[in-house]
Amino acid sequence: MREGLIPHKITTILRLTTTPDRARVLTEALAEVFDPENSAVAAFEQKDGSWLAEIYFAEEPDRKAVADLVALIMGKTTAGTLRFEALAAKDWVAASLEGLRPIRAGRFLVHGAHDRALVLPNDIGIEIEASLAFGTGHHGTTRGCLLALDRVIKQERPARVLDVGTGTGVLAIAAARALRSEIVAGDIDPIAIEVARENAGRNGVASRLRLYCAAGLRHPLADKPSSFDLILANILARPLAQLSPTLARALSENGKLVISGLLESDVALALSAFGRQGLHLDRRYLIEGWATLILR
Repeated sequence: MREGLIPHKITTILRLTTTPDRARVLTEALAEVFDPENSAVAAFEQKDGSWLAEIYFAEEPDRKAVADLVALIMGKTTAGTLRFEALAAKDWVAASLEGLRPIRAGRFLVHGAHDRALVLPNDIGIEIEASLAFGTGHHGTTRGCLLALDRVIKQERPARVLDVGTGTGVLAIAAARALRSEIVAGDIDPIAIEVARENAGRNGVASRLRLYCAAGLRHPLADKPSSFDLILANILARPLAQLSPTLARALSENGKLVISGLLESDVALALSAFGRQGLHLDRRYLIEGWATLILR
């Protein structure tokens, strides 16, 4: 489980080994306290059945205040197991990509500059270098969205496409290359927008991407009721649920919505939130524990 986006710059990580129930309580409570733009809370099951809760901070936190807060939520005995780790500044996406090979998702092949020769004649190659923005194709959510995009455009050719939370721009670039049409793409992070712009140029679709920097659809390019035939939103469960009325309103009458950033356990919540907006499941992908849904 995870709440908030992993900050592009991580200076400190807090780690705590606990039980599944306490891990969920902690992530839900701290997600309401910390700024989601500068922190993220995650929890992972370990081999011995215990859970490791982690809090990522973009800036060095007040460690005592954080420890006191965790103790208030979890109990004083648990707080004694807290471990803070200071990290040297580095490009975490670049570090994570060392040794990784190109990723195929349907007709799409996401690759770095050094693997251009591996793109086959019938592939839709997308060149994405390691950067400070999310979306290299290696994460299960991005791959799921690319598979969903490939399926949708094989069945129909959406004329108007929106990519919410574009990150590196990989999904918008894939849509632009496959459809040869204009794509609207936005992100709350100005760094991501610059990265997406650079990647669009690298892939020859700079003129087809209309980029905006704003939260969700809060921009004139995106805030257009009943306008988009396809919307891509690879974010996280809670922000998706909050955006569900806005995303549904922006879809055209027969439009489709591709959402990801969902753990398998989040699917029911997402289907409930979007079901209230009149959207229903068309297809589901599950990759490495992450779910991608096509809704219509």
